Order: sequence, then structure tokens, then C-alpha cells
Amino acid sequence: MSATNAEWTERYAGSLMNTFGPPKTVLVRGEGAHVWDADGREYVDLLGGIAVNALGHGHPRLVAAVTEQLQTLGHISNFFASAPQITLAERLVALLGTEARVFFTNSGAEANEAAFKLTRRTGRTRIVATEGSFHGRTMGALALTSKQAYREPFEPLPGDVVFVRYGDAAALEAAVDRDTAAVLVEPVQGEAGVVVPPRDYLPSAQRIAHANGALLWLDEIQTGVGRTGAWFAHQSPALVDGPVVPDIVTLAKGLAGGIPIGACLATHGSGKLFDPGNHGTTFGGNPVAAAAALAVLDVIEEEGLLAHATAQGERLLAAGAADPRVVETRGAGLLLGLTLSGPKAAEVVAAAQDAGFLLNAPTPERIRMAPPLNLPEADVAAFAAAWPAILDRAGVSA
Repeated sequence: MSATNAEWTERYAGSLMNTFGPPKTVLVRGEGAHVWDADGREYVDLLGGIAVNALGHGHPRLVAAVTEQLQTLGHISNFFASAPQITLAERLVALLGTEARVFFTNSGAEANEAAFKLTRRTGRTRIVATEGSFHGRTMGALALTSKQAYREPFEPLPGDVVFVRYGDAAALEAAVDRDTAAVLVEPVQGEAGVVVPPRDYLPSAQRIAHANGALLWLDEIQTGVGRTGAWFAHQSPALVDGPVVPDIVTLAKGLAGGIPIGACLATHGSGKLFDPGNHGTTFGGNPVAAAAALAVLDVIEEEGLLAHATAQGERLLAAGAADPRVVETRGAGLLLGLTLSGPKAAEVVAAAQDAGFLLNAPTPERIRMAPPLNLPEADVAAFAAAWPAILDRAGVSA
């Protein structure tokens, strides 16, 4: 007989480090935008593995790509190259729309570590990052992350990082100088609660960085690969006024639909800063992860999921905002934030799970949604119908 949620949770507590706290439930299978736990309860997955499951769960194209590649060639190390690795790099460069070089990793934090090292090759060490930022939990990525609760237990961290107010071009202008190696920003801050900057912020960041001979580094780990309704958030007319051509872009999360992968893209001369031996990885760019990513990109393109994500995101935001206890909506595509009238986000997440919907509370007042890009309209309608009762159960008042 299969184990129950309670039994699995007890075994979890006895064998895994307590880095995440007790699991909210134990999931055993998924199909499309739906998942099931060990007790047989079904949920609509409106979190998507935190913006990872771009095609939902068990997508046949992704399963076929991984299966076929693993039957052909699984791992070869980077002493050798593979066709999926090269093809994926070419594809990402084409989507970026400018000459670039790619370094593949296994995660977003590793992509940011690679980018951090790349900035040191400029001969400068100073990084100007932003308040509210999240770039990962490895030591280098953590040094770039502003949240003090994450940083304090591990200090001293790699230094020469300055934090300025997010979305404030004047603050950037005051902080960036001729000693700055790079300006690092997220086009939308996901972990801070889906914070969208002014539309002229990224063009201003580019102007300020380049005026001082610094690199513009965009962390698109959460916002890239169609999440905001464009291949890259810095290309989205909904978010940005005018063209932006970053020097470094980091990607991960949705790139391979759940198979671990990350990428550091460096444009123009920045892509030639690394010499042989400057950086490395055992698993990065392995054929299986690359094949998975190619399948994800193909499906997004062939099924029109950029436009679909935009349309479904608008419907989800409208459903949330229809209740007066939601005082603000944020985001683009299917990276969405709902601001509540009070600090009840944790209670809303619990009530939503009881009602069969998986959400996230990145701040006490805000709900985050990052569902699969192919989220069906029926699931949006189900959420819209359930939302008022979820807020009632969570005790959210107007």
C-alpha cells in the first residue's frame, strides 16, 4: 500500500536537512497544470515549481525529448561537445537578437556565479545591485542578494557589492562610477513579490552603466523564456520603453521545463572575457538538459505560448482584482503578484491549498503566481470562482 502524506512527511523529517521547513504536502504525480499528492488530492498548480514548469507536468514533447536523448547520449563532460548543446546555444543567441557567447550551468545560482566571475575579468570589482534583489544562495550569488536574513549567517561574503533602491534611476546614477564592473538588476523582481520597475528603468540602467564603462547584467532567471509574455522580459513592450541590449543575461528556471539547467549569455566583447581554465562545470550543458530546453523552446514557439501567457495572465489578474480585498495587481505574462489589503498572504496560501490551488506568499501582503505557460482557460475560470471563498477562509478583510 502506498504511503500517506503524513508517513512521507515523517520520513522526510528523519532524512533531509531542515533547510525548507516541513513540506506543505508530498506530491506524487502531475499532468498538465494539475498535480496530485500522496493522499490523492488534486491541485491546480499556479506556482509551476516557482516559474520552472513552463509546459506543466508530463508534457509529451518534453518527455520524448529527454527519453530519446538519454537513450542516445546522456553525459559526456565538457572535454567534448554535443549537438544539443551547440544547437541550444545558437538558439538562445538568436532569441537574444545580438551576437553573444553562452556558458551552460545546472541552475540559476550557478549562472549568476559564472556571470559574477565574468565581471571580474573587466579588471574592476565593484557591483551595483538593488535592494529587494534575489540572485541565489551560493556564496557569490548570496553576496549579490540584498536580504539581510539570508546574508547574515554566512558573512563575510565576497565583497565590493553596493545596493541601491530598485527602480530608482537616480540612485543608480549616484552609485555607478568608473570603478564599477557591472550594474545588476532583475527586469522584474520575483522573490520580492513581483515588483515591476518604471518602463524607462532598464534603458536608464544601460545608459548609466555604459557611460561609466560598466557592464549591464540582467538576471532573467525568473523572467526569461516566455514567463512575461516575451522571450526575455527586457524585450517586452509591456515592461520596457525602448531597446535594451544587455552585456550579460542569466537564465534558468523555465528553460528546460523542470530539467536542471542554467545559462550565462554574454554579448559582444563580454562573451570573450573567459579564457580556457577560467571557469568550468561537470554537468552544465549536458545533452539531456540541452535536449529538454530545445523541446521547451519549440513548444513555446509552435503553440503560441507567448501570446497565450499574456492572455491568461490578464485573466488571472482580472480574477484577483475583481475582489476589493486585492488592492493592487502587478506583473506581466504569467509572473503575477496580487497585493492583499492586509498581511494575510500565508493564510491565503494555506486556504488556497485547502481549496485545491497552489500559490506562493513571497511577502506578508503579496501572493505570487507563476503557472505553466500553457495554463488552460478552464483552470483560470476555476480559480476565479474559488478566489472570494479563499479570501474569506483566510480572514482577509476589505
